[in-house]
Amino acid sequence: MNGGNDMSDYDQLILGGGPGGLALAYELKAAGKKVAVVEENLWGGTCPNRGCDPKKILVAAVEAKRHAEYMQGEGIDGTTSINWPDLMRNKFAYTDAIPSGTLSGLQQAHIETLTGHARFNADGSVNVDDQTVTAEQMIIATGQRPARLNIDGGELIQTSTDFLNMRELPKRLTFIGGGYIAFELADIANAAGAEVHMLLHNDRPLKAFDQELVSDLVNQLWADGVKFELNVDVTHVAKTDEGLVISNDDGFTLTTNAVIGATGRIANVDTLNLAAVGVQADAKGVVVNDHLQTTNPRIYALGDVVAKPGVPKLTPVAGFDARYLAGQLTGTTTAPIAYPAIPTVIFGVPRLATVGISTAAATDDAKLRIKTIDMTHWYTYNRIHDPKAKVKVVLNQAGELVGASVLSSVADEMINYLTFLINRHATAQALNDMVLAYPTPASDLGYVF
Repeated sequence: MNGGNDMSDYDQLILGGGPGGLALAYELKAAGKKVAVVEENLWGGTCPNRGCDPKKILVAAVEAKRHAEYMQGEGIDGTTSINWPDLMRNKFAYTDAIPSGTLSGLQQAHIETLTGHARFNADGSVNVDDQTVTAEQMIIATGQRPARLNIDGGELIQTSTDFLNMRELPKRLTFIGGGYIAFELADIANAAGAEVHMLLHNDRPLKAFDQELVSDLVNQLWADGVKFELNVDVTHVAKTDEGLVISNDDGFTLTTNAVIGATGRIANVDTLNLAAVGVQADAKGVVVNDHLQTTNPRIYALGDVVAKPGVPKLTPVAGFDARYLAGQLTGTTTAPIAYPAIPTVIFGVPRLATVGISTAAATDDAKLRIKTIDMTHWYTYNRIHDPKAKVKVVLNQAGELVGASVLSSVADEMINYLTFLINRHATAQALNDMVLAYPTPASDLGYVF
């Protein structure tokens, strides 16, 4: 993996200017490599431009509104409402600066940048629009994009990207899908005053999460005004004078003003001409070994574009991949990649989070114990009048925490603490040996063992 081949334009060429590709570029540059990054759309990638960052800016308004509602009659009087145009101006003030700021940072670090669409040639080179470049190693970091439903009128269905760019919120908004994106955006739209429907093709949303807590979340969203339609397979969307009519062959019909498809994401691999260089991939992503190496030994992949069963496709995972791959490409490590316990959070109010061994898996393992705790009346949640706060933990025979699921307004904070304990194989005694600030969610941790 040594650099300096005079026959190549670069030591490494990274396809994709998102969080993973950028993190790798900076690591390689710091190691003295000649590296270039290719991006054809928005520099910075999905997370800061049209994903987790702008979404959480919108969630901030939801938090303020809901917490004021929880405290009505408990020290807060009066109602609050979300001003959607103002909220979106706040969001655009952040996202509009991301592409230019990202590109400027790369240029200041003297990392070469190429803007255009990348496509592999049979000889291993890459075309970036009308320019051909070569490198000793190539890294695919092109991420994912929203999947689109192939149904009658499917062109009328918008995506999560469209939702995050809506300068005016439709009066009636319908989400198709039962994954975390649908839940997050539906919660935002509902809190902002839209009439929100969620259409699920089955009756088990959020399969990767503890189903008891999922039911609690669904019930809370129902109480807040989100309307769920279960076991609905949408087959038609039509534009009428009254709005968009969603229907299927079983007689279901619903009129709305906008439809957002949140039916999963697919890997950005279909236009890279990967077959020409022997890289195996499909809609689920690029196939890699435990060194993030593809079926072509000169080409690697990282982040959301990789097909990694059991590993969530999240921004911090892409960063983890990047740090690992930097070690591989600079020769500082030869070990296979080993992922720690990785938390996943549905950001809304309340939040739902999970990490480690699931309660479903633990149910069938006699060596594991599940402990369910209703925290609603604990001081941390009582003082803010959180309507529902619950944690379920999985403990092994040594008393170590190995899995956790949390539902509360501060589940994202709690799950990070629990993740740290899991990855450190912590026991109740280890926690008792620490002094944590009180009263805080962290000071509650001793009660989960």
